[in-house]
Amino acid sequence: MADRTPKRVKPTETELKEKLVNLNRVAKVTKGGRTFSFAAIMVVGDGNGTVGQGLGKARDVSEAIAKAVDDAKKSLIKVPLHKGTIPHEQKGKYGAGKVLLKPAADGTGVIAGGAMRAVLEIAGVQNVLAKSQGSSNPHNVVKATIDALSKLRSPMEIAKTRGISMDKLFNG
Repeated sequence: MADRTPKRVKPTETELKEKLVNLNRVAKVTKGGRTFSFAAIMVVGDGNGTVGQGLGKARDVSEAIAKAVDDAKKSLIKVPLHKGTIPHEQKGKYGAGKVLLKPAADGTGVIAGGAMRAVLEIAGVQNVLAKSQGSSNPHNVVKATIDALSKLRSPMEIAKTRGISMDKLFNG
């Protein structure tokens, strides 16, 4: 069996775009009243098959976002893309968040809900059908989507694992 660990990418290799998925104001109740802070979920990627997600928490929004971006750069993975879509159908799961990704024909666009859409667009997927099942919590949906993307295998990889040629893989 081939090595199933997702291919890690160094953040210095590519020019990264960042996208805010969710910003949450949380309160800690102390004897002096409530102390507010922010939790930010960010997705970073190069729009060409590299994507990562991160969580940052701080007293002010900009600092939380900066921390989230730094965290996201530490978890970058490479996604195999095939003609602007994903190579095959794939399910992903994280906690109660479950996602289903299906390849789509050219011109379909990214058909996906909130948190999933951000991850897929930053990853550089142009045509995909996606369904979020289970939890709608953005933390788990983002992580489940990245889990599904990390499980994807390119046609070359599958042909090599099976020991057959590319045209035999596609033409039976």
